[in-house]
Amino acid sequence: MAQGFPRSAPPRLLQSAAFRIALLFMGTFSAAAWLLVAVLWWATAGALDRQTIAAIRADAAALAERHRETGLYGLIEAIEERLSLDAAAETLYLLQDEEGIKLAGNLERWPTAIGEEGLWFRTRFDQDGVISEARVHRRDLPGLRLLVGRDESERVQLRLLLTEGVAWSLGGMFLFALLGANIVRRSLQNRMRPAVVTALGIAGGDLSRRVPLSDHGDEFDRLASTMNDMLDRIAALMAGVRSVSDAIAHDLRTPIARARGKLEESLATARTEEDWRAAIEQGIQDLDNISRVFQALLRIAEAEAGARRAAFAPMDLPEVLRDAAEFYEVMAEARDQRLETALPEHLVMVGDRDLLLQAVANLLDNAIKFTPPGGVVRLAARQEEGGIEVAVSDTGPGLPPEERARATDRFFRADASRNTPGSGLGLSLVRAVAQLHGGEVLLADARPGVAPPGLRVTLRLSDSLG
Repeated sequence: MAQGFPRSAPPRLLQSAAFRIALLFMGTFSAAAWLLVAVLWWATAGALDRQTIAAIRADAAALAERHRETGLYGLIEAIEERLSLDAAAETLYLLQDEEGIKLAGNLERWPTAIGEEGLWFRTRFDQDGVISEARVHRRDLPGLRLLVGRDESERVQLRLLLTEGVAWSLGGMFLFALLGANIVRRSLQNRMRPAVVTALGIAGGDLSRRVPLSDHGDEFDRLASTMNDMLDRIAALMAGVRSVSDAIAHDLRTPIARARGKLEESLATARTEEDWRAAIEQGIQDLDNISRVFQALLRIAEAEAGARRAAFAPMDLPEVLRDAAEFYEVMAEARDQRLETALPEHLVMVGDRDLLLQAVANLLDNAIKFTPPGGVVRLAARQEEGGIEVAVSDTGPGLPPEERARATDRFFRADASRNTPGSGLGLSLVRAVAQLHGGEVLLADARPGVAPPGLRVTLRLSDSLG
């Protein structure tokens, strides 16, 4: 099997976006320069040609009209009159009969290059020993043939001078285009260098690097600001990952060690089938608790990453809240509590029904768990300007202000709840669901100034997400 040659990499310069942009600038500048030169040529040399043609055509038409009115002698007289008035000797005339005999004019013979009537020709003629160029027009009259032309020697010289000037101008424009392209390339490279240096530093492991901003406020600064926001978000996510890893290692180590210790104890002490069954059931229960923790972490990660937006659909929120209240009302009654609701008839929004149900269920579960017998748990919802508020309040001990700021952190357990079953992930999931729906979670005293103050958790949701 034949082996192909490796494809050579393009030159480093051609790989530069700044160089390609500079080439684009150079091409645009050159095209504009060529257009300017073309317009200049059309307005000068072209105007001279058009003026000469118009003068020759008008002169030929006037002579033909003179011949029609006064005949041959009038035409000869008109040609001689024109020649006598031409001090610059620029006009050319030749009038011949059908046999080629010259009747009038300052040309000695009929040029060999002249063809049919009505056509325009360029020819050379000898004027006082000097070969000159002329533009002539043939006009046939009854029994006659007439040549009318203009000496273009000065115009040709002017055209040559103009061409030389245009060539020098184009050369200068090309040099300026090269200089401008190089300036543009260097300017783009200088503006992009901070971002490149920052990216290289981050690739080397220094996540504290940020792209410096200039005072221009241009597209590069907006790009740099976006990159910095992205880097801040990445740093926050990585800090969250480290925090979760540490929390998992710390908070799951105890239940795993406990489950392992119980199994080892059972292995050493169990004697009957009932002892083995009890040990296995206890181990399964411990593993189920650990599995629930991982499932909660997975739901939080999906919500924070926005992976659940595909499940967003129009929904009537009070229906979801009533389902949650109906389920937890039985639990509240079993603990001698009262679950009250204040829900509107309809609150239409777009969201993930399952996640919202899970978030409200977590709030109700916490409220019932920390409310003493005889207490009241209240679930309310209302439409606010720009969104929807769902609030769960209780008459429990509440949370001190210094603990509220950390209450939504993963695995956070208040001192008063250390002996209460739970993983410390309930409010973390509620916060992730709120952020997924463009909202936030607020914690406050349910009854300010009253002991115990209780806790009010407000879930603010945006109703404009689609």
